Amino acid sequence: MFDCHIHTKYSTDSKLEIEDVIRRTQNMCIGATITEHMDINFPKPNEYIFNVEDYFKEYEKFRNSKLLLGIEMGMMPSALAKCKSLSENYPFDYIIGSVHLVEGVDLFESEFYRNKTKKEVYSQYLNSILHSIKEYDFIDCLAHIDYISRYSQFSDKELYYEDYKEKLDVILKELAYREKALEINTKRFHEKSAVDNMKTIYKRFYELGGKLVVLGSDAHMEEAIGNNLNLAKELADSCKLNVVYFKNRSPQYYK
Repeated sequence: MFDCHIHTKYSTDSKLEIEDVIRRTQNMCIGATITEHMDINFPKPNEYIFNVEDYFKEYEKFRNSKLLLGIEMGMMPSALAKCKSLSENYPFDYIIGSVHLVEGVDLFESEFYRNKTKKEVYSQYLNSILHSIKEYDFIDCLAHIDYISRYSQFSDKELYYEDYKEKLDVILKELAYREKALEINTKRFHEKSAVDNMKTIYKRFYELGGKLVVLGSDAHMEEAIGNNLNLAKELADSCKLNVVYFKNRSPQYYK
């Protein structure tokens, strides 16, 4: 099994060394895909971007069948051309597409939620995801569809399928049509309610033609690597979805 969402020192919010990733994953008998943040035009200058040349220069010697090199691209309209160029000019194994900002505002910031209802905020977020996956057709996988639930300013943070089924259905259909994978991100899997709620969305993904999921811990520290991957695999199996990882931009099925 692979943990396909790991951040090391090339990500602004991580100081993890690749040697720590290798040690941890070897001890757990799993593979790893490094996926550094690339949020071009992030509101804070020089944050959440990295030098791709240096990344490959330093990490290429570690790449093998159990350690792969990817990237997590922040999908913003203003970054489309640069992200597409990166995807075409560097030998990534795997490209994750993420929505961390909506209309240039970080979902972590209270500004995004000010004077808005939950329905307004979550609808705006989902609209941004839909627009992004149509534009960023070169990604391999949509990351953490429930990302907003991590930082939401509302007392009930969950993204409930029944509350947003029209928008979620369109997103899931679009991913299925484009043959993209949907990530099962285990960052919130310590909350049973989050797991149960997300299971509804993944089941719907299968019903709408989705086939592939990728498992990722979204680790920024060594102890988080591989967390709850077995639980994520159980969820995928219960939804009849194929768990894959990507190598040379191609889905790899587990034997």
